[in-house]
Amino acid sequence: MKSMAVVGMQWGDEGKGKIVDYIADLFEGDNVHVIRYAGGNNAGHTIVVNDEETVCHLLPSGIINKETICIIGNGVVLDPKVLLEEIDNIKEMGIDIDEKKLRISENTNVIMPYNRKIDRGSEESKGSKKIGTTGRGIGPTYADKMNRIGIRMNDLIDDDIFKDKLKANINYYNKILPLLYDIKPVDYNSVLNDYKKYSKRLRSYVSNVSFYFFDLIDRNENATIIFEGAQGTLLDIDYGTYPYVTSSNPTVGGIYTGSGLGYIKLNKILGIAKSYTTRVGKGPFPTELEEDVGEHLKKVGNEFGSTTGRPRRCGWLDIPILRYAIKINGINSIALTKLDVLTGLNPIKICVKYKSNGKTYDYFITNERELKKCTPIYNEMQGWEEDITSTIDYEDLPKNCKKYVEKIEELVKIPIDIISVGPNRSETIIRNKITLK
Repeated sequence: MKSMAVVGMQWGDEGKGKIVDYIADLFEGDNVHVIRYAGGNNAGHTIVVNDEETVCHLLPSGIINKETICIIGNGVVLDPKVLLEEIDNIKEMGIDIDEKKLRISENTNVIMPYNRKIDRGSEESKGSKKIGTTGRGIGPTYADKMNRIGIRMNDLIDDDIFKDKLKANINYYNKILPLLYDIKPVDYNSVLNDYKKYSKRLRSYVSNVSFYFFDLIDRNENATIIFEGAQGTLLDIDYGTYPYVTSSNPTVGGIYTGSGLGYIKLNKILGIAKSYTTRVGKGPFPTELEEDVGEHLKKVGNEFGSTTGRPRRCGWLDIPILRYAIKINGINSIALTKLDVLTGLNPIKICVKYKSNGKTYDYFITNERELKKCTPIYNEMQGWEEDITSTIDYEDLPKNCKKYVEKIEELVKIPIDIISVGPNRSETIIRNKITLK
């Protein structure tokens, strides 16, 4: 069994969906499994094949590869309505999704209507101190999980247990919603009826994912496992720019608690990094650009959230962030995305260090107060004007474009093996052969 982790190196939106889809297609025929191990439908992983766009919020990004088996792990929080909409959309593309194609861990926690209400009410109550939540109920569902009142998929498909747990939780939250947030209570019967319908359609996908993998290992069956992270390193609840983070662990550590597989040796840990930096929501952002260059990146890079539609904040590439992500995740290979977006910019800047209070730092600072004080120290490089979206061989890239890629490699000391030069699966350069040993 061979395995690879695909993790975001920045604040999410790095292009993980495209790369996971590409790798699943690359290893087609090798019994490929793609596992989502964290996050929920606050993620939006975009796949473009033959100019047809698919956005996966919950389904793993290998879903449109007909031979790939997709698994939603126990570290995910799942909105059943959203998942069913995604399944229906994929089926309309002519891809059959049965219980062999898709498996959902029975331990996956379910997002409930009161979780979404709490999420929005809590965010609104913060006033000017909002953290920028998507309002999808992600954080409150993880809170229920930790508070041991969460409803899991194995509860949802057991009618009696579901009724009891739902009634207890609605009684609890209906005291909180009007009192703290002036929000109307949740109607028990309405929720029960809706979720019974979801249960009926989803129950065939639910299983003990751990036992499935144990059996795969015991049979010594050849398989390629791709662990798909959601969000990015700087949004990790423990390692990110707290409190402006998500509520799960999108870093490599989340694989061992959120996939159902327990310990597994990772043959490759592939970090996904944009050729520049973006961020959604609040929080410090040292290289942020607010004028012409920032607008260029936003417009040309189509930097609007695939989940919320919110515009992303844009800035130059930040090397201290990449160094930090490499250390936290043990990254040994990089996929550099959206290189084409930098075409036409001259000069191009790379943040190599920070300066604060007369000191310089070549590492990332997660402390919010300290990071706000940091100003970037830049290296400037000459840009290029040529369109690179049809380039398939690294050596055919413009000279200054290659210099930019090689400068990043020099600064982070990790090879850039994959380069994305456009949104389509085909607009990808393999610089070094991808092997799992």
